Amino acid sequence: MTRVALINPNWNFDGSIYFGCRQTHLPIEFGISAHYLRQAGHPTLLLDAHMFDLSHCEIEAELRAFRPDLIAVTTAPTYLFWRCAPPELRIPQELLLSLFGLAPTLVAVGPHGSTTPRTALRKLGADIVVMGECERALVRLANGDRDFAGLCFLDGRTVRVNGGPQAVAFKDQPALQWPAEMIRSHHHHHHRFEAEPTGAGAEVEASRGCPYNCTFCAKENFRNAYRRRPAAAVLDEIDGLRRHDTEYLYFIDEIFLPNAELLHGLTARGIKFGIQTRIDLWKPDMLALLGRAGCVSIEAGVESLTPEGRVALAKNCKMTTDQLADRLIEARRHVPFVQANLIEMPEDDDPVVQRWRRQMQDAGVWANDPVPIYPYPGSPDYRKLWGEPDDFAWERAHQHYLAIFDQFSDVQEGRPVPLAELELQVTP
Repeated sequence: MTRVALINPNWNFDGSIYFGCRQTHLPIEFGISAHYLRQAGHPTLLLDAHMFDLSHCEIEAELRAFRPDLIAVTTAPTYLFWRCAPPELRIPQELLLSLFGLAPTLVAVGPHGSTTPRTALRKLGADIVVMGECERALVRLANGDRDFAGLCFLDGRTVRVNGGPQAVAFKDQPALQWPAEMIRSHHHHHHRFEAEPTGAGAEVEASRGCPYNCTFCAKENFRNAYRRRPAAAVLDEIDGLRRHDTEYLYFIDEIFLPNAELLHGLTARGIKFGIQTRIDLWKPDMLALLGRAGCVSIEAGVESLTPEGRVALAKNCKMTTDQLADRLIEARRHVPFVQANLIEMPEDDDPVVQRWRRQMQDAGVWANDPVPIYPYPGSPDYRKLWGEPDDFAWERAHQHYLAIFDQFSDVQEGRPVPLAELELQVTP
């Protein structure tokens, strides 16, 4: 029996490319990990310091009372950063210092260690870094196993990288059950704009991975292959959330694909939800069903307004720009908020982009001012520039990003600051 503490730190992302907002999200990966750890007989403490705004002293007090044998800490604040992580390893330094000595083993999980495991091990002072999806790895570590693929650790004086990032089956993931206190404290309704939140929100993961291979996405290091849970398991999980008066869900799927069985089940439950998807995958009848099911927000990845730009991004899109616009407008007939995500591409002429944005706005569809591409380590864009990521991959990508772009998008709250400065900032 191993006593395991799972910690989501109290994050502060001022100055990051992901802004300074305090968004809280259910720690899905740690929720799944806790389920399997307890099933294996390991007492488990899931401590979400971000959701409950806990200080380092409060975290330390909880850990001293629990007396863990193993502490796992995540290097990114939410699901979103598995495929496009903030560049900085920004776990609060005060928290890291307080963790040392509280357990024999400190484990780091998340995208940074999956891409640059030696750097994560060195910067965090962890004993072990998990590469890839963490849920099953944490159970094996709690069972005393150290000899399996997907780990980076110090073996004597040598850093050992054992294999590469690993995935989990995920399709057999049963319904998660969240503590009532956590649901009641979750007031953030991610990407919801049609009404002021009046009740609890939550996140649900109906699928994991993506069948596409866009050049800007670093999914190949983690959450790569597409896996879908049975609709019955997802609906069972949602029913548990509804019993805690959850009124809004956000599906954290990398790509929410049309799923008639799930949407029909949602139609009968009367709950609102948001998704991120590709609009070219949705036919008009499925968009109508999506609206009837309760969808109130769609983030649709369009990226470029020229066929050449979409080809350069490896979008594998079969529609023309006019067809994409028509499908977005059709979606807006059924869903209150529809967003077309755009990326700054040399193939796109800015006056044409701005004119298209105004046309979409007139039709009720919001399209952002194109955002610059961040060459995420592990993505095809990064490898095209520099090859496989080395120990300084994040620094290299961040410096490149700041040097190339002088003007940032309207969805960014301020100019990001250099990586070294970000990682030295004092956090709560």
